[in-house]
Amino acid sequence: MRPAYRWHIMTDQDSLARRNVYVLVASQAILGAQLPMIFTIAGLAGQSLAPNKCWATLPISLLVIGSMLTATPLSAFMAKYGRRAGFILGTVGGTIGAATGALGLYYGSFALFLLGALFSGIYMSAQGFYRFAAADTASEAFRPKAISWVMAGGLLSAVVGPELVKLTNDLMVVPFLATYLTVILLNFCGIFLFGLLNIPKPKAAVAGSPQGRSRRELIRTPQIAVAVIVATVSYALMNLVMTSSPLAVVGCGFEKDDAANVVMGHVLAMYAPSFVTGHIIARFGVEKVMATGLVILAAAGGVAIAGVELTNFFAALILLGIGWNFGFIGATTLLTGSIQPSERGRMQGLNDLIVFGGVTMASFSSGGLMNCSGGSVQSGWQAVNMAMLPFLVLAGGALIWLAMRPKEMR
Repeated sequence: MRPAYRWHIMTDQDSLARRNVYVLVASQAILGAQLPMIFTIAGLAGQSLAPNKCWATLPISLLVIGSMLTATPLSAFMAKYGRRAGFILGTVGGTIGAATGALGLYYGSFALFLLGALFSGIYMSAQGFYRFAAADTASEAFRPKAISWVMAGGLLSAVVGPELVKLTNDLMVVPFLATYLTVILLNFCGIFLFGLLNIPKPKAAVAGSPQGRSRRELIRTPQIAVAVIVATVSYALMNLVMTSSPLAVVGCGFEKDDAANVVMGHVLAMYAPSFVTGHIIARFGVEKVMATGLVILAAAGGVAIAGVELTNFFAALILLGIGWNFGFIGATTLLTGSIQPSERGRMQGLNDLIVFGGVTMASFSSGGLMNCSGGSVQSGWQAVNMAMLPFLVLAGGALIWLAMRPKEMR
């Protein structure tokens, strides 16, 4: 049965949900700053360390691979020990990753730098569960707003992250070394923040208790299948374009600070709509919001292909962020409303495994398309954006298929 998204009425249950949302918003804002920092500089640092420029974005690919590989075990860990323990484990991974990346920069070792990116993926995976944690204690009516508010916490990280890059990228003799040391400090803040989180641990299963659907049954459910497809396409295409954008900006003759500003505008656009995305879903329906997100992603590609002026980069990356927000939050809302509490552990981990599998393929492809698919930066940038088209058609077709099915068969 499809959930009905209504305007929120305050309940006692939502008092606890609001408290958890505040903690998760702060975590998204402070700890989350490390991801725009890494996405801004990892490709540039990789370009200087890699033996072949086609491998420049490999550190970002390893970051996403780390997230993909740890999504399922981390979800199982949270199902057994609780969200707080899982999120603290994520900060430990982020700390190890940043420290290893700093060593790679100091010694000029591309292999060490890649290993650090792989460990940083543990934090990225944990951060992906913030949105699910926001829904754990929320009522059905408050759920889309709780998810979108937590995503809105990324607004501060969108400003803090790139600004920290500007302040630290040349602070030491080794470029970007101070940036990675700053990431270590950000992760330490997580230990104190997550001490305030109050999400009850899942009840241990007892003999005869309902276990819910298997992974195969879940992924074959139409609503769940479409939610996973749209989430994967939205996130993968966002990553495909964002990963190459600093290389394209600098390659077209602009400064590193310009690249940081473009990333800042992009991340702001990713999270700013979150203040209203939940209300829009409640008003117009989750499928319409996801479809709108896909249309905006297509518009981002069109603007990027139209030119390589700084205004084109800003406009394309801002549209990219808004499209991701509508597509990804909409898909998350559809997914969380389609599963039972007993199914959360297995389905949320499977969802993020598939999503970050798609993101991994996108980040691997990004560097090759950008640096090795043409004779110039401009042709590489066009190739990156043209690669969006078939996947947008896939996600749009899945939404149309779901809309055409009778409600009782969704």
